[in-house]
Amino acid sequence: MNLEKLTTAVCEVVRNVALFQRQEISRLRSDDVLVKGIHDYVTYVDKESEQRLVANLSKLLPGCGFIAEESPSLNRSELTWVIDPLDGTTNFIHGIPLYCISIGLMEGEELVAGVIFENNLNECFYTWKSAPSFLNGQPIRVSTTPVINESLFATGFPYYDYDSLDDYLAIFRHLMQNSRGLRRLGSAALDLAWTACGRFDGFYEYGLRPWDVAAGALLVNNAGGTVSDFRGHEHYLFGKQIIAANPFIYTEFLKLFDTWKQDYN
Repeated sequence: MNLEKLTTAVCEVVRNVALFQRQEISRLRSDDVLVKGIHDYVTYVDKESEQRLVANLSKLLPGCGFIAEESPSLNRSELTWVIDPLDGTTNFIHGIPLYCISIGLMEGEELVAGVIFENNLNECFYTWKSAPSFLNGQPIRVSTTPVINESLFATGFPYYDYDSLDDYLAIFRHLMQNSRGLRRLGSAALDLAWTACGRFDGFYEYGLRPWDVAAGALLVNNAGGTVSDFRGHEHYLFGKQIIAANPFIYTEFLKLFDTWKQDYN
């Protein structure tokens, strides 16, 4: 399997679906927004985008499996695509121009390719196993900021699981007082992509799903960063908690999570 050639083909698939999303944004009405759960929304654009992605990715890898946000009935295989057809749906439905398509590929339990395409900036982040990470054809690297005090962080606000809210807010407070600041884009995939290219020095969030982090985690790793769960282990893809940072601040960053109480199974 030629992962470079495959990743290039995925970038083209994603660009075509992104064009569909841009065409639909002006047609979206309030009646098109459906509630999946607490503060969790979906539109026909999400669903149609996923159907198009599944159809085209199945052509690239016949017999592959899928882990997809809007299609829980799809099954895993030895080669499995991990799809978020529109990460940042709340931004999308409110007309906030920060949302993306995120595609990861797993071989067994290993992430081997990742593509994130941000529609409004026309930015395509991509990587594959043992390769650099790229943005629109140019190699990218994580930042070299040496300490938290000089770092800019990204995070995502919990919107349904509040059991760890006190722990989350304690870390938020510390970073607010001891860093250059925090940003909340509303898309975990973009938070990771922007960490991979050095715009952010670090990112953390809990309550996430595989499709939120698969492509972005590989981008950060291949751009020279470090990714883990809150215990410093590699259980971030299915463990619902993730931190990502440049290697200079990672250890200092991880120590902030020593008092985090909740683990996910």
